[in-house]
Amino acid sequence: MGESRGQADFLVALYRSWSERMAANPGYTLPDLRSIFDEWHQPTLEPENVAYKSDALAGVEALWALPVGADASKVILYTHGGGFAVGSAASHRKLAGHLARHLGVTALVIDYRRAPEHPFPAQLEDATAVYRALLARGFAAQDITTAGDSAGGNLAIATVLKLRDDGDPLPGAVIAFSPWLDMEHVGQTLSTHQATDALVNKALLEGMSGMFLGAGGSRTDPLANPLKADYKGFPRLYVNAGAIETLLDNATDLAVMARAAGVDVTLSVVEGMQHVFPCLAGRAAEADDELRRIAAWFKRG
Repeated sequence: MGESRGQADFLVALYRSWSERMAANPGYTLPDLRSIFDEWHQPTLEPENVAYKSDALAGVEALWALPVGADASKVILYTHGGGFAVGSAASHRKLAGHLARHLGVTALVIDYRRAPEHPFPAQLEDATAVYRALLARGFAAQDITTAGDSAGGNLAIATVLKLRDDGDPLPGAVIAFSPWLDMEHVGQTLSTHQATDALVNKALLEGMSGMFLGAGGSRTDPLANPLKADYKGFPRLYVNAGAIETLLDNATDLAVMARAAGVDVTLSVVEGMQHVFPCLAGRAAEADDELRRIAAWFKRG
């Protein structure tokens, strides 16, 4: 456990370095911030026996993660984190590759349009367009899983809400790592876990949500703030979080709401873990154990 804890601390060190650099350089430009957050791949070790391929669907650039021996008829539509403004398919391709390898399927990581150049609902439009393009390529809806982390976890959920509202066939499952859902920033753990979260704080979220929503977006729109949504008819859902992160109650509140609507929900909260701790895949036992739990859940159907 001591060795594993040391490996898990790699993520703490990375997050603290980001926080320290942002605090020391309040004049950082958005390209500077995007460069910093593209370091998100560093905690994730390269997954074994996974190839990558560039593609574009519905005009959206994307990366396929193709594990050796994967069931090519099944796909994860993966939306990366980064507050809707930073992060990329490149920064999250290894995480998606690990997830795909554990589940025995392929994954498609999309470079959706980012804020503030493209505020809400541009990101949601891209994700839903890619989903429909996957259907057009012959994937059955039940063989698609939407997944994502942080803001990408929001998109993995909101995409399904939008598809349901539009009458489209829904994916078979949804996976959300440390989803950021609360655009009002009223969650209790945002305050109670401030001292233990190495990255996410209210000021950061306020800046990101401002860019995401722009001048016309509403903080209570259910497609921007899925804590305001109705989950009737939603697919089975796996949601996780680190026990010491500020967004913990985004995950726990989501689980309560979805269960109340009759959704099959699995919630995993892992002690001592930070925001999006599965990005430690290949490096820390906590992340690899979590991916194994997700795989067992996925294969139970």
